[in-house]
Amino acid sequence: MNKAVYIATSEANSGKSIVALGLMSILLGKTAKVGYFRPIINDVKEGENDNHINTVISHFELDIDPNDSYAFTRKQFISKRNKGKEGEIFDTIIKKYKAIEEKNDFVLVEGTDFSGEGSAIELDWNIEIAKNLGIPSIIVSSGVGKTLDEFVEGLHLAYDSFKEKEVEVLAVVANKVQEANIKIAEKGLKDSLPKDVYVGVIPIIDSLKNPTVKEIAEAINAKILFGEENINNQTASFSVGAMQLRNYLTHLKDNNLIITPGDRADIILGALQANISSNYPTVSGMVLTGGLVPEESIIKLIDGLAQIMPILSVKEGTFGTANKIGSVKSQIYADNIQKITTSLNTFEKYIEVDKLTEKLVTFENEGITPRMFQYNLITRAKNERKHIVLPEGSDDRIITAAVRLIDTDIVDLTILGDRVTIESAISRLGLIVDVEKLNIINPIESEYFKDFANTLYELRKHKGLTLAMAEDLMGDVSYFGTMMVHKGLADGMVSGAAHTTGHTILPALQFVKTKPGVSVVSSVFFMCLEDRVSVFGDCAINPNPNAEQLAEIAISSAESSINFGIEPKIAMLSYSSGASGKGADVDIVREATKIVKEKRPDLKVEGPIQYDAAVDPKVGKSKMPDSEVAGQANVLIFPDLNTGNNTYKAVQRETGALAIGPMLQGLNKPVNDLSRGCTIDDIFNTVILTAIQAQGE
Repeated sequence: MNKAVYIATSEANSGKSIVALGLMSILLGKTAKVGYFRPIINDVKEGENDNHINTVISHFELDIDPNDSYAFTRKQFISKRNKGKEGEIFDTIIKKYKAIEEKNDFVLVEGTDFSGEGSAIELDWNIEIAKNLGIPSIIVSSGVGKTLDEFVEGLHLAYDSFKEKEVEVLAVVANKVQEANIKIAEKGLKDSLPKDVYVGVIPIIDSLKNPTVKEIAEAINAKILFGEENINNQTASFSVGAMQLRNYLTHLKDNNLIITPGDRADIILGALQANISSNYPTVSGMVLTGGLVPEESIIKLIDGLAQIMPILSVKEGTFGTANKIGSVKSQIYADNIQKITTSLNTFEKYIEVDKLTEKLVTFENEGITPRMFQYNLITRAKNERKHIVLPEGSDDRIITAAVRLIDTDIVDLTILGDRVTIESAISRLGLIVDVEKLNIINPIESEYFKDFANTLYELRKHKGLTLAMAEDLMGDVSYFGTMMVHKGLADGMVSGAAHTTGHTILPALQFVKTKPGVSVVSSVFFMCLEDRVSVFGDCAINPNPNAEQLAEIAISSAESSINFGIEPKIAMLSYSSGASGKGADVDIVREATKIVKEKRPDLKVEGPIQYDAAVDPKVGKSKMPDSEVAGQANVLIFPDLNTGNNTYKAVQRETGALAIGPMLQGLNKPVNDLSRGCTIDDIFNTVILTAIQAQGE
């Protein structure tokens, strides 16, 4: 059984990080635990971690100590190799690899970077490491600066080198290929290599090729004077500000990095003004050369600005600094979420994921893990693209999540609010997005406003609503967004980051209404625990449901779990298990359980039952030995809002579980409510849930 794969390359700057990130994302969706290991890392400063290891562990939240994720630094490796201690090298690598393998279902092993070493020697060592670990490989190569024949021949030679050492090659990935040459490169490699070797081709992606201001600052040893919060700004080009301002402004390009002597106050202030002007391109940052810094009066002026791009200072002159910046090679690192997202999206777009994973993973795990669940969510959302409206365009969290969703290419989005304000916020937050993909509507100025107000009036005039009142209400983003869903202009709505639950769902109750046969709108959280996913309901809407309502909540929650790939085993929770408990509260749960069994005899349900008996196999067997739910429950229905809300928050805080939701159930069309304390991840996940709900509709 294959438990690992070795990602190798035959050259520097092959871009194998995009393959490592893409594979890690896929594997975490297919199996419970995935480890990451680098036999040899580049030399790092004392107290720092390898960038590759830090990026993977941080982004995917792997439970691995960075010090356990590698065997040697390059300096240590070369020293031992030069002393003829090859046996010690392999013993150490194998020992550290096995320690990770024992704790995980699959291990992603990433080879060396070819920095400061002869390619032939380094390739041989990667092959020997893969052979000694007994794992197959994936070879990555760059198409930059090569003819088709050179490229194909180089990859074939690398393939032959692995095969000669009896290392299985599962796939080759041609990276950084011109978009127009993808089919040509793919055909050339397929004709050259055996049929059982998977061939993937990834084009050059400009946003991955260009360095960030942070990478440039580190490469030129610069001091950050201003704008550190925007240090991850992407640079598309750089230019030297030597001419007078009126002439230099005409040479600005989008995401341009400006290099200018530190005493050029005119260029400095002009660039800052251009960056916030709608008539000029965005400036990614400035590098002030010659060890010169602006005068105190200029610094005071800059300090008072609300929006500042990163401004760096170096001692070296302008010419030398420009040469250094021109040679900076971009990397992917943990802080740059946008670059990681682009890498994952690019990998999934150009690599046939199912074909590749079929070669990688030859076993299946039972049940569903949190990583599998989250991976499946994104996959399902992409399978049938939906349009979601986000009414709260004035909230930075909403805007950041929206940009991330657009980068991941999961859903179509509409944001409600003022276009200038939203675009300014995108710039202020240092986000890069194709604004054409972001539909922004100002309700008051919208072409739909009158029609929406008339529709609301017709729907609610029997309740005493006048047309003037309807127009006032339609100026409210919650009403406007809900009406977009009602009229079919959006498939679902996510709101609540800046509004109360009542404000968010009241319009939906008024005219979206509940599904036929449903009288109760309820909610569930998908609780992603360490080794499983549980459904908690209702933790957000109904304070004190009666037996009929509680039964309806249980049935709706079971249907939600089925829709999201979880076979429901329902526990109707109470303070006692079985027939032992007495009192009004437990009687309601007992009656609700009876109603569920009558209405849905196909569902597995147990109640009343205590939480520990519901989820702990030993306790469940002890208290209710004949139950097919006790100890195995994954849909947990709480008797009231007080219990449910506090329990989900306690579990979330004390165990570190990811709580995805709340997701509302029972409405004709999906409208979901966020917590006002929600994070960007919460918004991202809730939009995906809403899109999948809309697929069901």
